[in-house]
Amino acid sequence: MLRIASLLTLALALSARGADPAPIKLWPGKAPGETKDIGPEVLTPPKNDKDVKRIGKVSEPTITVYAPPKGKANGTAVLVAPGGGYNILAIEHEGTQVCEWLNTLGVTAVLLKYRVPRREAQTPDNLAMVQDAQRALALVRANSKEWNINPDRVGMLGFSAGGHLTVCTALTKERLYDKVDDVDAASHLPNFCILVYPAYLVDKEGKLKPEFAVTKDSPTMFFAHSTDDPVTSDSSVALYTALKKAGVPAELHLYATGGHGYGMKKVPHPCATWPDRAGDWMKARGLLEPKK
Repeated sequence: MLRIASLLTLALALSARGADPAPIKLWPGKAPGETKDIGPEVLTPPKNDKDVKRIGKVSEPTITVYAPPKGKANGTAVLVAPGGGYNILAIEHEGTQVCEWLNTLGVTAVLLKYRVPRREAQTPDNLAMVQDAQRALALVRANSKEWNINPDRVGMLGFSAGGHLTVCTALTKERLYDKVDDVDAASHLPNFCILVYPAYLVDKEGKLKPEFAVTKDSPTMFFAHSTDDPVTSDSSVALYTALKKAGVPAELHLYATGGHGYGMKKVPHPCATWPDRAGDWMKARGLLEPKK
């Protein structure tokens, strides 16, 4: 536990000085269920201005801490889950650039590099990814004092498959791995969620899948989606409707155009303003007020 705390402190110090923050391993040994060697991790730079930077074959999941400028931190933290269809991670426009934007709001951003691709014969088929997200959220809270954050203001933001991962994590109350150390005594549930074109939440008829059980205790959520998204905006609409019926505060921004996968890119559509709307939502919920 002390080693984890010291690593986090070092990462925050590096970030505060403007250096690249150091990644921190999620698990003290091998991640749970890892029995097969999938080969070395692969980083692929974008081929052109329409392509994206991606990471593949992740077997050693990490978090990377991005601290806001000194004196601007408000105590809120957000775990960022890039998309990539559970095959790769779009690590830049749905990852590092998102963390930089959150820092401008005074939010401590934590980039999650979760395991991809899907592992064989796991139930659910994204079990490894949910385990990584649960461990990451617990790790944030377990070190909240050293991190200078409010453990009751820890959210999660996900894109596409990362949005699906965020919903799975938010609505799965039980921990999906055996306790590893004292870190796992902390809660693995996000206090709020920001979902940008989340995927895989509905069936072929556009109905919310039964595994996503919403209750009055589910966390508040913000949605941004484009109607012409080929992955379907029904995912956001269906989950928003379920939250509304359960009496959970939620906000949905459904844009006419924009497609899928724009992330932080300045595309020529109103959907590119989703960070402004998400910031407004966080402010309205008191998440950008100074830490008490």
